[in-house]
Amino acid sequence: MSRAPRSAVLSVLALAAALAVPTAGPPAPARAAVHHTGDEAAVLGEDHARAHAGLRRAAKGTQRYPQSKRTASLASLEESQRRANAGFDAARFGRFTQFFPSPDFGVHVALLPTGKVLLFSFERVEADPTKETGPTNTVGRTNAGRAWLWDPAEGTGARAFRNVPPPVVLMPDGTYSPRPAPFFCAGHSYLPNGMVGVFGGNVGGKGGSGAKLSFVFDPWTEKWFRNRDMAVGRWYPSVVTGADGRQIIMSGQSERGTGTPTPVVERFPALGHRVPWRPFDIPAGVPAEPLRSDAPFRNDYPHLFSLRDGMIYGLGRDADQQWLFDPVKDVRGDLPRRPADFRGYGSAVPLPAGFRGPDSVLVLGGDPRDPHTYRLSGGRWTTEEPRAFGRTQDGTLILPDGTLLTVNGALDTRDYGHGPFNPQADLKYRQIEVRDARGRWKLGPAQRLPRGYHSNALILPDGRMMVTGDELQQIANDPDIKDGMDGSIELYEPAYLHRGARPALDRAPAGDLRYDTVFQVSSSTAKDVERAVLLAPTTVTHSVNTSQRHLDLRLTGIQGDRIGLRTPPGAADAPPGYYMLFLLDAKGVPSTAKWVKLGTR
Repeated sequence: MSRAPRSAVLSVLALAAALAVPTAGPPAPARAAVHHTGDEAAVLGEDHARAHAGLRRAAKGTQRYPQSKRTASLASLEESQRRANAGFDAARFGRFTQFFPSPDFGVHVALLPTGKVLLFSFERVEADPTKETGPTNTVGRTNAGRAWLWDPAEGTGARAFRNVPPPVVLMPDGTYSPRPAPFFCAGHSYLPNGMVGVFGGNVGGKGGSGAKLSFVFDPWTEKWFRNRDMAVGRWYPSVVTGADGRQIIMSGQSERGTGTPTPVVERFPALGHRVPWRPFDIPAGVPAEPLRSDAPFRNDYPHLFSLRDGMIYGLGRDADQQWLFDPVKDVRGDLPRRPADFRGYGSAVPLPAGFRGPDSVLVLGGDPRDPHTYRLSGGRWTTEEPRAFGRTQDGTLILPDGTLLTVNGALDTRDYGHGPFNPQADLKYRQIEVRDARGRWKLGPAQRLPRGYHSNALILPDGRMMVTGDELQQIANDPDIKDGMDGSIELYEPAYLHRGARPALDRAPAGDLRYDTVFQVSSSTAKDVERAVLLAPTTVTHSVNTSQRHLDLRLTGIQGDRIGLRTPPGAADAPPGYYMLFLLDAKGVPSTAKWVKLGTR
């Protein structure tokens, strides 16, 4: 629900309350709500009718799961977090700080080179967290997407968010019902000009069926642009950006519905179309193209990585589906079977490798019975140090200092330890876990909300971590289910932010930087700088984060407030695009990042 003047919101809520009906029986099917909306539309208009339908559903949800229960649950979580974290020293373990409402669930998030965060998901069809919140099986107008921008520079209040609705589309569902594009559970990665390519979505019905939708979000104009439809529908696909700046799209449930993942691999933009390079290179109406090689993953959302050999590594959830793709020769090869069996939604991270791009990947999570981590390096798998316990639905991030941090998690998709669709959660799944430079893991403080399925996290340019996602937990702990702020965000300050003053990064180049080239930055604390690193921004969903990357930069000399640095060797080490540049001191304390852009046309 988009924000509106307070008086208008109150009047609509009053009308919704008058329209609400007792809920002794089961809720009406979603299609009935669509028909009712259509009847009202003739009198009230489409937007007003849709708002009324949504508010009726919300009213039913509040009767079955009253506000008093949500308020008490959130208060209990706040208190248990306070008790759990009292013994953690911030200089060793970091600390959770702010927790605040968001207008979006954050099923998908992307850090933009403007410093703002894009969040998008779906319009909920249920306010009772013991039921499915999203319109997976909904056909028609209420199967709709939504998107918001959060500007951290504007703080944490409602004014810090801006609605950026997706384009209105007609879906091939037989209803002829225009609605904001239902692009939730799509795949996404970055283009070299900082735009986010988003592919797929949900037509509705059949347990969720793949949409052929293709969009880019432009962070500079803060608008969505539609491209030509893909060759096949995709619901839960994965996308990765290769060394040439083009995006490779794989897997996803087809238009035939859940249980029919597509083997077709596509590339965007198609060869013959320029890769968007400059901020004003907006791809609109641009096609993708199918490749000759296929990717017959049995399960959706495989982990995809472009490593420093220029190859695309496709790590499937099934142990025997680990593949290597050559995007230039357009061929697929086999990788060794992963030691562990099937894994659900869990993390995978390209491990930092110093001055070169990553050449190995750490796979972890996705199996609550298996705490081990598994490394693919040099064409073989090894079993690495375990975490404290197994968890699924977790997210693992690379921090500026090169350490790893795991956040979020659950026992299973909608099970936090006390049965599916039960918002009660085991405390352990709320604890972060940090991996040091030696590969050892240690548990840290607990986040406010349990966050499992659809949970996400990313690192901000100031070095903090933002945590969001999991619509079940967000509506179960919503401080005001009627105010349109369905989601929530929590911020965490890693330990390095509690170890003294930060180095200063005062100025960095604004233009494109060539590979293997020296450039200069200025710092009023240059004498304290021991290290400079590039950290790629994150765009993530369903524990799939294909964009993460961490590289050290060679220091070529320090003169006064000038620091000389050398860019990575080539595009296979660091695909072209925007990166956060951090300076670090001897204690590993990072500066606030400046954005730099690698690669030239």
